[in-house]
Amino acid sequence: MDAGSRREFERRKQASTGQLLLRAARLLNERAVGRVRDEGQPDLRPVHLALMPHLDMEGTRATVLAARMGITKQGVSQIVADLEQMGIVERRPDPGDGRARLVCFTRRGEASLLHGLGVLERLESELAVGVGETRMQRLRQGLVALLVELEKPA
Repeated sequence: MDAGSRREFERRKQASTGQLLLRAARLLNERAVGRVRDEGQPDLRPVHLALMPHLDMEGTRATVLAARMGITKQGVSQIVADLEQMGIVERRPDPGDGRARLVCFTRRGEASLLHGLGVLERLESELAVGVGETRMQRLRQGLVALLVELEKPA
């Protein structure tokens, strides 16, 4: 990439709200993973946390998780196997289809979710000190409105 193209790339990247959201999410995730590790889940990696928002509380098929995450079923299977080994999830028969299996949180997994949400709450409180409570509240309101729009059918 030549110098002019590189400058244009950087200008457009800095102007992109999507890029800012992705970068902020990555950095927040890294901090959260570090804290969760420090507080008792040393084997937890960012890829494990990436699966959790896609897992419905009543359980989700691996094929659905793969589609939601944009990765292969084999990739999801490896992440699920890691989380099973940690006692966070388990695979259960799907009551709607005896041939299929659902990935479900275990009781330990549910407790881990609550712990993780507590970590996020503490991080958000610390960030509010740095950026200001009002800004954090406005950011949350803006993100809620953005999600409403993004979750509408295309």
